Amino acid sequence: MRIAILSDIHGNFEALARVLEDMDRCRVDQAVCLGDCIGYGPEPEAVITEIYRRGIPTIIGNHEMAVCDRIHLQWFNPLARQSLEKTITLLSEDSLDFIRHLPYSRTLLGCHLVHGYPPDSAQTYLFQKTSQEIKQTLTDMVPPICFIGHTHDLEWIGYDGRRLERHPLHQGTTTLATDQCHLINVGSVGQPRDGTNHAKYVIWDQAHALLDTRFVTYDIARTVAAIEALGLPEAHARRLW
Repeated sequence: MRIAILSDIHGNFEALARVLEDMDRCRVDQAVCLGDCIGYGPEPEAVITEIYRRGIPTIIGNHEMAVCDRIHLQWFNPLARQSLEKTITLLSEDSLDFIRHLPYSRTLLGCHLVHGYPPDSAQTYLFQKTSQEIKQTLTDMVPPICFIGHTHDLEWIGYDGRRLERHPLHQGTTTLATDQCHLINVGSVGQPRDGTNHAKYVIWDQAHALLDTRFVTYDIARTVAAIEALGLPEAHARRLW
């Protein structure tokens, strides 16, 4: 089973479209999405519509939480709140209903899936956790591999009950030790923050314990122009480059 794991699309339909093309070329068996499909970007409705059309199982992210209950808008900085307020006006009632019914986590296809941090937090960042807390999480975790997003960065963590390993994920394949538990941060499709401007996602090959980290180019200028045309915060356009 080859599973594509996407996260943090953030209304960037141009990036999503190129990722889906790459995913289709790679002939994956299943795709899943770890949330934050919306926010920051100019085309949240197109993103949600395509995720729904393809039947991709999706987890709620902190940006979706703010759409479901505006009390969560207080959690965001002023520019992110401005973007989310605009995002809400761009979503159809069908898309809002889809968002309201997203779960906080899933265990699917031998993997645990959550936006922020296991078992079910959409708001907790990986970097907020100490090494000892991560060890305990991995000790308690069933199944032994969990995919997360939220930080827009790429990282894999392995724990064999004694030693905790942490490594950045680079483009290409990584073999995961089968005697370890793993926590995989899959980066961001629509707004990466790992030092390059490619759209990022991963493919997990269960049979061979291989993780393929995919870097996908897309038309950044198109997304930037769409952000500017909608009057969304310019900072969210600039940082795509």
